[in-house]
Amino acid sequence: MSTPYDLVIRGGQLIDGTGAPMREADVAILGGRIAAVGPALGAGKEEIDARGLLVTPGFVDVHTHYDAQAAWDSRMHPSTWHGVTTAVMGNCGVGFAPVRTADRDKLIELMEGVEDIPGAVLHEGLDWSWESFSDYLNALEQRPRDVDLCAQLPHGALRVYVMGERATRLEPATEADIAQMRTLARDAAQAGAIGFSTSRSINHRTLKGDPTPSLRAGEAELTGIAMGLSDAGKGVLEYISDWDTPDPQTEFAMVRRVVERSGRPLSFSLAQRNTTPHVWRELLDLTDAAARDGLPIRAQVAPRPIGVLLGLQGSRNPFSVCPAYKAIAHRPLAERVTIMRDPAFRAKLLEESRSLAHGDVFHKRLAAYDRMFPLGERPDYEPPLSESITAHAQRAGCTPAEFAYDYLLKEDGRSFILAPFANYADGNLDVCRTMLDNPNTLMGLGDGGAHVSIISDASFSTYLLTHWGRDRAHGRLPVEQLVRKHTSVNARAVGLMDRGVLAPGMKADVNVIDFARLQVERPYMAHDLPAQGKRLLQSASGYVATVLSGQITYRNGQATAALPGRLVRGPQTAPA
Repeated sequence: MSTPYDLVIRGGQLIDGTGAPMREADVAILGGRIAAVGPALGAGKEEIDARGLLVTPGFVDVHTHYDAQAAWDSRMHPSTWHGVTTAVMGNCGVGFAPVRTADRDKLIELMEGVEDIPGAVLHEGLDWSWESFSDYLNALEQRPRDVDLCAQLPHGALRVYVMGERATRLEPATEADIAQMRTLARDAAQAGAIGFSTSRSINHRTLKGDPTPSLRAGEAELTGIAMGLSDAGKGVLEYISDWDTPDPQTEFAMVRRVVERSGRPLSFSLAQRNTTPHVWRELLDLTDAAARDGLPIRAQVAPRPIGVLLGLQGSRNPFSVCPAYKAIAHRPLAERVTIMRDPAFRAKLLEESRSLAHGDVFHKRLAAYDRMFPLGERPDYEPPLSESITAHAQRAGCTPAEFAYDYLLKEDGRSFILAPFANYADGNLDVCRTMLDNPNTLMGLGDGGAHVSIISDASFSTYLLTHWGRDRAHGRLPVEQLVRKHTSVNARAVGLMDRGVLAPGMKADVNVIDFARLQVERPYMAHDLPAQGKRLLQSASGYVATVLSGQITYRNGQATAALPGRLVRGPQTAPA
């Protein structure tokens, strides 16, 4: 029997990424491209029996921070455990190019402060074999991968490169500065940058507490950089803000003007903050209005709460700022657990916590027990308020701090507490459903590669399907719509027209999924970064196979030897 194809995925329930209804079909692959889709296709040199399984395009994650990890690692875990075959990094205005030798430490401090990647890891892991953004792309291109990577030009690095200390002092850019940044943005886009990213958030600070260099960048500077992309005729803009300079309407109007002037597509991070729970709706309405006016502005949204995981394994827990805990924080986990099980130490630490509750603002945030929840063996990211730490403590007849203390010691100190600070002001995820169901939003914000000791949100892609497509008691969304959201919609938003849909000629990036068994697993701490750095990892069950450029990279969650991933230089055209 002839074998006209390299790989055939046989008899699966095809969700092609367009939003079309699921149907049974074979997918045939040849030379890294999809050769045919339909019934009873010819034989393949290799075949996957997908009967009873979902077959989807590979997921396109538009919001990651693998800028450092990509320099030393071929496997972009945890994202690639969750079906991601294309990842866009360089978000939030932080990254490592362009850079002068004297400014390397500044960029490390910025990345450590903003994205919680330890400086020791970065110092050991980065070889700094680049200066320009083009040099950085050339360095990335040398390593085979389990994912395709797209890189964005980060505003923080660009501003420091052009302005030096004036950038970190938040001085306004001069006309000459803006002209140089425009030229460098054009050069980066021509070299293969997928776009440019910036941050205007006061929460983005260096390790020393200094604000991100782009915090007060004015409209003229942002427009000038966007015009650099316009000069190149390609590239997208990624934007994060607190939306308070001076208010959401005024700042969004500025964003509109940048897009109108440059013609470049823009996406921004959108979430419901617990402190200002109605602003997200206003921003989404402004986005819808921009779309009606033909402006390419989209909001990046998340499928679950945005928050932190507090625990003895991570970098923070409800007692982190207490003097007694600080005195033992450097000790190995097992030693800390032994010390904390001593009744005298327990009483001392709880007393310190009570004292700090009256004045220490940071401690209050770490001990907001009425909005904190045990994560559990099977992670529950939409727990009712009746499962809060405060509610558990009331039922147990103890204080919330006492309950949290004892919970953290379970499983030899490996338990985690979920502390949402966004998308959970109402004690449910109804706001996430509204955002996901909006045609002008993108699935994003998973932050793969960042916040390594305090969050584990690279599992968003799996959670999107399980929670919203299968498990939620009410308000579920069609699986076809969810797949489209995380494949073709995201791909087209960043200019990747060659992927995200299972159709002849398209790039052969595919997931084969046992939907009934698909599950986000429990986070755990690994010590596998350079300098023995630690990071939270979270795997998934139910991915029968992940295919990248026609090669099987993962089988049943286990990596194969195939590393066909490459650096994607700029937008990609659709197949003829």
